Amino acid sequence: MDHEGIRRPAGRAGASTAARHMRELDRAEALRLLATVSLGRIVFTQHALPAVRPVNHVVDGEDIVIRIHGGGALASLAAPADAPGVVVAYEADVIDPDTHLGWSVVVTGYASPVTDADDADRYADLVHPWVAQAMTGALRIRPDLVTGFRLEAAPPRPTPPRPAPAAC
Repeated sequence: MDHEGIRRPAGRAGASTAARHMRELDRAEALRLLATVSLGRIVFTQHALPAVRPVNHVVDGEDIVIRIHGGGALASLAAPADAPGVVVAYEADVIDPDTHLGWSVVVTGYASPVTDADDADRYADLVHPWVAQAMTGALRIRPDLVTGFRLEAAPPRPTPPRPAPAAC
């Protein structure tokens, strides 16, 4: 453990951090990156408090679709009849633990149950549960706000020219 009480992998204590910068992603790039991974975190309200669950997903067009099981916290999400759904956030990322390079995407939008039987069957074929529970439905998140960033290595600084040797 280091002086802050944090356990670090061998050989990393005191290692210098390479220069990096954050680049904002546009909506299309953020959704494209989100589609390259299958695991994310959904943030929703449960008993008037924020709750977070890791879930697997598929991106269908711009929609993020997750599977749910009856009796679970996500199955209880219900919107008023006149609302487009329940406001949720969805986050996924790929950040290398050693280089700290990668990306993160956050989608904020409305989640509603998938009610079309053909769509539900298609999503059952595309999104397989990671837990040993029968999935009973699916939620579709329609993005309203899509944000993201990429952590990239900073370009190297140009080396200043060396002065010419003095003439004798």
